[in-house]
Formats: sequence, C-alpha cells, structure tokens
Amino acid sequence: MSKIKLSETFIKDRVKLALTEDLYPYGDITSNLLNNNKIIEAKIISNQKAVVAGLLFVKQSFKQVDKKIKFKLKKKDGSSVKKNSVIAVIKGKANSIMIAERVALNFLSHISGIATKTNQFVKLAGKKCKICCTRKTLPNYRVIQKYAVKLGGGTNHRFNLSDEFLIKDNHIASYDLKELVSLAIKNKKGKKITVEVDNLKQLKKIIGLKFNTILFDNMSIKNLRAGVKLVKKYYETEASGNINLKTVKSVAMTGVDRISIGSITHSAPAIDFKLEI
Repeated sequence: MSKIKLSETFIKDRVKLALTEDLYPYGDITSNLLNNNKIIEAKIISNQKAVVAGLLFVKQSFKQVDKKIKFKLKKKDGSSVKKNSVIAVIKGKANSIMIAERVALNFLSHISGIATKTNQFVKLAGKKCKICCTRKTLPNYRVIQKYAVKLGGGTNHRFNLSDEFLIKDNHIASYDLKELVSLAIKNKKGKKITVEVDNLKQLKKIIGLKFNTILFDNMSIKNLRAGVKLVKKYYETEASGNINLKTVKSVAMTGVDRISIGSITHSAPAIDFKLEI
C-alpha cells in the first residue's frame, strides 16, 4: 500500500488552489473595505462533538493570506472535542482573517467530518476488527480523505489500482474465477491479492490457492459467519457492502478481520465549525 505523506509542499499547494478558487480574479472585494491596520483576535469553535482533523490546512490557509497572522492551536489533529470547544486562536489584520476564513473552515469541516464518521464506526466495530476506507473518494483529494480516516482511527485500504490485486465481481463475470486467481498468483511480484466473493459456492472454488485476503461482499450475517469459519485459518477476511452504523457491530461479531466502508469518505457529513471575533 502506498504511504500517505502530507508534506508541507503538498499542503501549501492544496491551500493555494483553494484560495485561488475563492479569490480569482479580484480578491475579496468585501473584506478589502475593512481597515487594513486593525488587529483583531478570532477563535475557531466547534459547534458540535467531533474528531478534529485538518489543522495543518487551516493554519496554512491563514499563513498564505498573511504571513504576519499569529495562529495558536488549542487542539491536536485526531483529538475528540465537545460542542463549543475552542480549536484555535488567530490574531492579525481583520481583512486578512476574513479572507482566509471560509477556505480554512471548509478544509476543517470536511476532513473532520471523515475523521468523526470513521471514529463512530471504529468504536462500534471493537478492537479486533479494523475499519477500512475504499477508493470511493473525491477525485484528486484521496490522499487528504485517507489521511482523515487515519486520524479517526481507521485503516487505509489500497491507495490506487497499482497497490494490490483486487479481483472483484466484474472481473469474475469476464473470466473464470479460479483461473483468474491463479494468474494473479503467477504475476503478483510482491503484491497482495484479495479475492471478492458474494456466495459460499464461489468461496469453495478458491480455498487452498495461495493469496492473502477473502472479501465477502453483500453477504448475509449467517453466510458471512460460515465463510469466516471456513477460511479464518488460511486468509485474512474482509466484509463490505452497504455496511452502516446500525449493522457494523453485527458484521464485526462474525469474526472478520476488517470491514471496508465507502461512506466514511464519499458521504461523511461536514462538521460545523465557526470563526468568532
């Protein structure tokens, strides 16, 4: 699996793109009406219980607008906060703070949203079962969203199509299952191999072949439990398929090693933060 590296350059580039989107072509024509010399203090406050994530993007948003802004963190990335918690204190020119406000809060709200939802799943699944993200991410924002998953206590699945073999239903529909798995084994070159099955009949066809993970997709709790029992000694096990906060605990109790959930990245609700002067 590719390692996520949020370098300073990466963060600067992403923030620069966001600020350009917000300020092109004439800047913040409203905030520019303010007195440039007035120094104010503002606080970023959480309006709800959450896992805070993305603070490096927040800090960079203010710094790119005005290097003289003083930014003091009150919480750390990955920390749990209550409603009305102060996340950071910013001191600087009023118009500079106002220009950076929305970009900073957008990063914070989105990244914290993913971390918070991930953490909800992690707590319900328990310590023995990992919660994994998928490739169901915003184009060009995968590295940020997977970073958020880690801050929420989750585990990163493969980063892209080159990371490992994942033989899914549509591959199987186009080729013989056992032969396809055998081809992957011959060509693995150090890559892990995961094979998706949606019934026990498919599973029994490939038991004994040397690969890494069985992915049980959209299977009933009864069949999932039976499948895990059959292969637990030989393969890592994973479950997927529209698993939500109401069902994740029962899925985890079947004994699967990990559960992959697309919703923690593709539809995590944004966390409500405010900047208060």
